[in-house]
Amino acid sequence: MKTKWKVAIGVGVLTIGGVAAFANYKMKQGAVIPVTSAVVARQDLVSVVTASGEIKPRNYINIGSNAQGASRIMEILVVEGQRVRKGQLLAKLESVQPEAQLAAQRANVATSEAESAATEAGLMAADENIKSSQASIDRSKADAERAKLEFDRAKQLFEAQLIARQEYELKKSTYDSSMAAVREAEARVSQLRAAKVQQAATMSAAQRRVTASQANLRSAADVLQRTMAVSPIDGVVTNLPVRVGETVVPGIQNSAASLIMTIADMSIITAEVKVDETDIVNVALNQRTEVTIDAIPGKKFYGKVIEIGNTAILRSTGLAASQSAISSQEAKDFKVVVALENPPDEIRPGLSCTSRVTTATRPKTLSIPIQALTVRQKGDLDPAKAGEKKDAAPMNPAEAKAAKEEIQGVFIVKNGQASFKKVETGITGATDIEVTSGLQEGEEIVTGSYKVIRTLRNDAKVKVDNKTTLKADS
Repeated sequence: MKTKWKVAIGVGVLTIGGVAAFANYKMKQGAVIPVTSAVVARQDLVSVVTASGEIKPRNYINIGSNAQGASRIMEILVVEGQRVRKGQLLAKLESVQPEAQLAAQRANVATSEAESAATEAGLMAADENIKSSQASIDRSKADAERAKLEFDRAKQLFEAQLIARQEYELKKSTYDSSMAAVREAEARVSQLRAAKVQQAATMSAAQRRVTASQANLRSAADVLQRTMAVSPIDGVVTNLPVRVGETVVPGIQNSAASLIMTIADMSIITAEVKVDETDIVNVALNQRTEVTIDAIPGKKFYGKVIEIGNTAILRSTGLAASQSAISSQEAKDFKVVVALENPPDEIRPGLSCTSRVTTATRPKTLSIPIQALTVRQKGDLDPAKAGEKKDAAPMNPAEAKAAKEEIQGVFIVKNGQASFKKVETGITGATDIEVTSGLQEGEEIVTGSYKVIRTLRNDAKVKVDNKTTLKADS
């Protein structure tokens, strides 16, 4: 081989080696991943659950028709928005027949009471007659006792032949007449007592008729009362969908044909909101809440949680999940009621609102940005296993299951490398999350980008470049 060819081959080999070295250098430079970072620090952290809903009174009652059958509205005595008192007459329904029935029952009561009074008077007269007859018996017995004494004395004198038979027989006749008078008086008393028993039975029947007629009177009065809509509470007329002359019927509650008006107790105003199922576990009674009302911008109202629903509500239909015949995996909400403190006078039921429930607070707690938190499988964190060849022996089921175990943590930046570290977390704020274990104050962690955190491998080489990110953000 000629010398010039040898030189050419040598130069080519050197050139190829230089290109390969340069390419290797560039690849190594390219393996360094640019990231953004933040320092683990302490700050005041507040966990808030946000939910939307509407303003509702704590207690409201739908006033409907209680009259028998369809009734026409004859008079409405209030207007929508008017404040009413408990027992105040609100509206009158048609009442011609109930008024006639009430008048008839009042007449029946008066008649039965008069009959009862007459029977009672006869019973009292019978008592007086019995007393008079008993006095006659006593007089007759006294006369008979005196006649018996005279007869006995006359009998002794007659037997001694000291008086004539005529006088003896006269005394005997007087005694027999006195005993007959006693028996006659006793018979009269017996008759009067029997008549009294009969009159007492008549009196009892008359009293029962009075009781029955009074019950019918109360029933008629109740029927008439049902034609008058009366407020059961102090409140405000918030809904008045009917007009004078329209017909209402008793029926199912919330039916348009049975509702006359709605009375709301505005002494306790609430915000009824729907909290997502993932947040409801953090909500508890008496937690402080900030409420904003769309119709009153620029103002914040405060209250506390007074009720937490136990039934999940389907977000698409608004029905309870237990009422759905089809099993659904769609998102669900739970009802939460917040009582407002010092609600404004201009507030109205039905206004849209948003509540921010403070579920927890942590002063000066260790925290990190939420986006820094990520999840890795245990097998991906072992460098030895991560670099195993494809022809390595397969893992047994226990090892495979352990390798797929997911671990929550962050990537710590140290000496140009990002090392995954397991952390335990606590409450979540708006942009940061509490760290309960695994990190120390002052440690530098990877916070972005999202794509980098999702694909970053353990012990990868990184370069912190926060300025570029700040410029992009600005």
